[in-house]
Amino acid sequence: MKSQMVHLGLAAALVLPATILQADTIRFWTTEEQPERLARQEALAQKFNAATGHEVEVIPVSETDLGTRATAAFAAGDLPDVIYHTLQYALPWAEAGILDTGAATDVVEDLGADTFAPGALAMADFEGDYASVPVDGWTQMVVYRADLFEGAGLEPPSSYDNVLAAVEALHNPPEMYGFVAATKVDENFMSQVLEHVFLANGVSPVGDDGFQELDEAATTEVLDFYKAIAEASPPGELYWDQSRTLYFSGNAAMIIWSPFILDELAGLRDSAPPTINDDPTSSELASKTGIVTNFSGPSNPDGAAWADIRYLGITSDANTNVAMEFVEFSMSEGYTETLAIAPEGKFPVRNGNADNPTAYAEAWATLDMGVDRRAPLGDLYAQEMIDEIVGGLDVAQRWGVAEGQLALSSRMINSQVINRIVRQYIDGEVDAPTAVANLNAELGAIE
Repeated sequence: MKSQMVHLGLAAALVLPATILQADTIRFWTTEEQPERLARQEALAQKFNAATGHEVEVIPVSETDLGTRATAAFAAGDLPDVIYHTLQYALPWAEAGILDTGAATDVVEDLGADTFAPGALAMADFEGDYASVPVDGWTQMVVYRADLFEGAGLEPPSSYDNVLAAVEALHNPPEMYGFVAATKVDENFMSQVLEHVFLANGVSPVGDDGFQELDEAATTEVLDFYKAIAEASPPGELYWDQSRTLYFSGNAAMIIWSPFILDELAGLRDSAPPTINDDPTSSELASKTGIVTNFSGPSNPDGAAWADIRYLGITSDANTNVAMEFVEFSMSEGYTETLAIAPEGKFPVRNGNADNPTAYAEAWATLDMGVDRRAPLGDLYAQEMIDEIVGGLDVAQRWGVAEGQLALSSRMINSQVINRIVRQYIDGEVDAPTAVANLNAELGAIE
């Protein structure tokens, strides 16, 4: 049921001059907490204030704390008005009553549902409404040293077999590690990488009716592949930090990362410079890098790309009219500024509007990325690489989306059961049949 009264109230607000409306303050939680990204969000809030008279308090929240903080705030009746959140929270929060799905649906329909990427909307479908409003998205990438691959006559790492062939040819520690796999169990990064690797081989713990047992043969292929890349990695508890550091120093042939690495790779950020040579501003490493988004395993030759879509959720405690107005503004007049927060990792899920169906996609392509130095993506990377990045969204998947079981798969991922058992297999604590049996038992118990 749509919030028709809210919709009418918003429509009325939009036609009245801001000067005769009561100015309100709303709270906005964002996980984009890096200083430069916060500054851009503050600037967007100021632009909204100038247009409407309403103020937005931008509150940074660590992504690792977002779930527990939202649950606690909901219990206390003290949720913020708007939350920028990942896909994994959309349906669970809608089910729990944290989100006002009617308000989100009204915003999407006011802006035009046909202007949004259908997949991004489908992932947020909740009982005929939308749990939240899609904002931006990206696909995970296998980042690799294209120069070394070419020199060794290797195919791009678009499959398990190609990755393992490259590991065999290039792994020579400590000068060169074949891979830097995620092995730190309590990091969300490991969850993302593992889901990507499972998806690549067509393995999912959910089906149309909920939990489905993992196929032992296909899951064993996943486990063996992950163990192989973990053995080609340095020892220790590894996550995004070590993988980036080792790739940037020229000591890793392959990593799995998000597109947020692209500006750093090109020497545009002093806090995370490439160290492959003596010039931290050099784009040398970027020129030697290739990426793969669609990745396949032996049981799924078509492969898959793991996508993360981000949303603006209007909460059940919100000043609903103003919250809706802020979200609409962020997705229309302010959408270019929204994407400019980090354009290398914020691909537009709304390509345009009624006047120009490609307006936002065109604007995004010209946005500078970087922090201490800035340059458009197109000036740093070849067009075929940009096409590969954007094209990943065409085949993007997540567990449970197609089956309508995203909420269940989110609970499975958040439990970190998969991380823990895969790590046990990597460490030799269990064999493959036991690991698969334990995964089925523990995942099957999650409701």
